[in-house]
Amino acid sequence: MNLVFAWLFRVPWVLVLATGFLAMVGALALFSASEGNWFPWAERQLYRAGIGTLLLVFIAVIPVRWIYSWSYIILFGAVLILLALPIIGIGAGATRWIAIGPFNFQPSEPAKIAIILALARYYTSQSPENMQSVIAHILPLICIAVPFGLVIIQPDLGTSAMLLVGSLGVIFVAGIPKRFIAVLAGLAVLMLPVLWSQLYDYQKERIFTFLQPQSDTLGAGYQIAQSKIALGSGGMFGKGFLQGSQSQLNYLPEKQTDFVFTMIGEEFGFVGNVVILLAYFIILMSILLIAVKCKSRFCRLSAIGVSIMLFLYIFVNVAMVTGILPVVGAPLPLISYGGTAMLTVFIGLGMVINAAVNSHVSDNELLI
Repeated sequence: MNLVFAWLFRVPWVLVLATGFLAMVGALALFSASEGNWFPWAERQLYRAGIGTLLLVFIAVIPVRWIYSWSYIILFGAVLILLALPIIGIGAGATRWIAIGPFNFQPSEPAKIAIILALARYYTSQSPENMQSVIAHILPLICIAVPFGLVIIQPDLGTSAMLLVGSLGVIFVAGIPKRFIAVLAGLAVLMLPVLWSQLYDYQKERIFTFLQPQSDTLGAGYQIAQSKIALGSGGMFGKGFLQGSQSQLNYLPEKQTDFVFTMIGEEFGFVGNVVILLAYFIILMSILLIAVKCKSRFCRLSAIGVSIMLFLYIFVNVAMVTGILPVVGAPLPLISYGGTAMLTVFIGLGMVINAAVNSHVSDNELLI
């Protein structure tokens, strides 16, 4: 019994409460998106939140050395599924999902977690001296490049970009020398023309629309134009729950997924959006504080990797709906409708809670 109380005492309850708050906001937002009905989006989102909570608890309570031991196998499994996706996957114009009964599973989302775990384990085993050698960073870059390439050919530019940036963020935190950062930055710049040539026409059109948003407000620029109208019309305190004209009259596209932040802004105004961002800030700061307290480098890097993943989700979505970034199709964590992305976030938060309750565990104990 004392062990149970000690475990509960180490749980980051502020993080848990902020997560629950955002999940509740998500359900209410989807209730509004379906014009005051629980079906089809809000009811399913609640079920997924329940499943996600079970996953979070399961991952939080399993021994951290199990996660450490299985990290490479998890990445191997994620790569195999991505390799099989062109054969067994489904999708209109983009093969991104696998049908599992009545549900669609998007393998690129949990692949982000798999890469974080594999990188965290790899760099845990590296000495400071090895970190100074370029050879020590070749294998991690290959582990990133393979899933990145498999995701970008689906095609899914937004997810692949977040996967790449998040993974490189973990390498940066692990302690890659500054000269390597300069080399990677130079290579990235040199690869931009190649990347541009490989983009599909609709992806290039999104970038052109981002650069000239007023050029085609009834065509390619319709989504972002309606998003800005909805956000602006919400004012300081919003029009009220279920009272948003742009969303309720279906002028706002994808209001249940990519543009749910806009719908909340129209109904609850600037204040409502700030409350949402404050809840995310609390989650991110809680994760970083947990990472600082961890004695194990594996736990520290895993927690930081999850925080980077969450930050990218939030930043890309909010920047997209406000016109700061092109429209790339990024969900708002715990709020947007979507099963795989939501469950991936719960899995990541479960890893963070596991790191928090095992913050006293050292890397040597993981090898036992």
